[in-house]
Amino acid sequence: MNIVILAGGSGTRFWPLSRQTKPKQFASIIEKRSMLECTYERFVNDYPADKIFISTTRAFKNAVSKLLPQVPADNIIVEPEKRDTAAAMGYVAAHLSLKDPAEPMVFIPSDHYIFDVKKFIKLLQKAEQVIKKEGKMMDIAVVPNFPSAALGYTQIGDLHEKKNGIEIYKFLGHVEKPSFAKAKEYIQAGNYLWHANFFMWTPRAFLDAYQRYAPHIYQHLEKIITALKKDDDYSVDSEYCKMQKISIDYAILEKMNKNDVLIIKGDFGWSDIGTWDVLHDQLTAEADEDDNVIRGEWVGDDTTKCLIYGKEGKMIATIGLDDMVVVDTEDALLICPQGRSQDVKKLVEKLKKDKKEKYL
Repeated sequence: MNIVILAGGSGTRFWPLSRQTKPKQFASIIEKRSMLECTYERFVNDYPADKIFISTTRAFKNAVSKLLPQVPADNIIVEPEKRDTAAAMGYVAAHLSLKDPAEPMVFIPSDHYIFDVKKFIKLLQKAEQVIKKEGKMMDIAVVPNFPSAALGYTQIGDLHEKKNGIEIYKFLGHVEKPSFAKAKEYIQAGNYLWHANFFMWTPRAFLDAYQRYAPHIYQHLEKIITALKKDDDYSVDSEYCKMQKISIDYAILEKMNKNDVLIIKGDFGWSDIGTWDVLHDQLTAEADEDDNVIRGEWVGDDTTKCLIYGKEGKMIATIGLDDMVVVDTEDALLICPQGRSQDVKKLVEKLKKDKKEKYL
């Protein structure tokens, strides 16, 4: 199986730590190493170097090469520009279809936390076996422990297979980022799991799905494949820039024939570190007696359930705060309730609208 690490995102909900020139996958958020380095290192013991690919944009190619100099240049797939996951993943499938169209591949987000790496690898290996045997798309979904409007939800049906502690279910549908009220309903229903974004299939099968469910994107991918064969970079760029900006969830997954997909239930300590409140939940083991998670220098009184994220050499002081996020960087300070963390993306859009790009 080919491992494809997606490292082209902007991480706007992690502003002000995540910036246009250094989004969160290149930052040290949970560990001392960057999230991209942590993601890459999960696979080095089980997959040879030539089976691990990085998908990124031109803006971040040098950052990837600097952090991961051991990755061969040919294994860094560079998108001409950022156009969301449907274009990015289709572009990767186009590239790998020229190498080995029948070899299973998995897309791995570079900004996820995984606790039990060995168990995670076992699930990928099982998925590879099922793809080769049954030809179905495989995905991993995780049992939710709280309602979130920032994540996608996968509805599972009957048990398809259970072996060696691995459960595979039939796929009943996918809903991307529902309302909070709807997310609560999904939690109560019991047959909805968090969509963890580990799509697995062969390059040929992915491209066939684009042709069937997103022909407006596939027409450009088809021309890109022809251009790649000819080393025609101009045509590659031209066709890529014409593809719709849309996530693969909306473009493909929500439309797919349910019989073509199987879902592995994931139980390996997973978190999509997408917002500051999720980071607080992930770092609760480090919390003090008042459930505060502190990174940096801080002193406080009557402060509970807060995430305080600062830097060395500058003190953050708080009084009477509860359930808040405080993130201090060199040129920007964020203060918001934890429950409003996903709205940080709105602030980023406002900064763009107000032409305050120096803070982005």
